Amino acid sequence: MTPKELIRMWIDKFNQADIEGLTELYAEDALNDQVVFSEPIKGRIAIRKMFELEFSRAKMVCVEEIIYECGDTAILQWRDPLGLRGCGFFQVTKDKIIHQKGYFDQLTFFKIQGLPVPDDYLNG
Repeated sequence: MTPKELIRMWIDKFNQADIEGLTELYAEDALNDQVVFSEPIKGRIAIRKMFELEFSRAKMVCVEEIIYECGDTAILQWRDPLGLRGCGFFQVTKDKIIHQKGYFDQLTFFKIQGLPVPDDYLNG
């Protein structure tokens, strides 16, 4: 499977809020580095917990704008129906995501989802 094919599968599972299916797309020791968090999330178990938290507090949808592919890496430009936009870089080995780096505006995410901004958001 190519990185682009794997990321299209990731989008499908993300849009179904299929936490189990999403988690299985990551290598056991994968790294998920969202620039909106203070530290990268390490390992499939921690990534699963991140998805559980995020899907419990918001209805999230990923609409593919374009996926670029270069070697073992796919770059996803995405948007959601509420106006949030971002991009993600996915490094893939043996049909598993080993490193994901994502960029989006978390403050906009909180606002459009109607979520309170955490007290430590601007102080962290």
